[in-house]
Amino acid sequence: MSSYAGLIFLVLMIAVMYFLMIRPQKKKEKAVNSMRSALRVGDQIITIGGICGKIVKTKDESIVIQVGADKIKFEMMRWAVSKVVNPAERAPEKPEEEPEEEEVKRPMPKRLKTKADLEAENARLAEEKAAEEADKEPAEENAEPAEENAEPAEENADNK
Repeated sequence: MSSYAGLIFLVLMIAVMYFLMIRPQKKKEKAVNSMRSALRVGDQIITIGGICGKIVKTKDESIVIQVGADKIKFEMMRWAVSKVVNPAERAPEKPEEEPEEEEVKRPMPKRLKTKADLEAENARLAEEKAAEEADKEPAEENAEPAEENAEPAEENADNK
């Protein structure tokens, strides 16, 4: 009988440890993982290192955040997010049966410009400037013959 009492006490202690320690830890871990997987552009977050920032781009395993007044952007892993301070506004989820009446458009974040993007923009600006100069040149050419025509008229006035 005493051997059964020791076994029952051991099983009871394991059950108590499970309900007081292991189960709450797993529940907390599940909540943190769901929070990290639900990160969206526009969310204000705090990292495990204490950095506060706003998410501007999300990827599979990483996110790009914008930090500070200089709007410095850097990439970090999702697991480094400690908590979401201000989640971005999201449209309330509707059942799939009802058709959507209005589509909510969120502003897209500015993307980082690459070297190719900058070169393409400079080429476009140069073409626009050249087109403006080409438009001005014919106007100046048309003005010159009008002045030439005005001179002989003055000569005719002097001859009379």
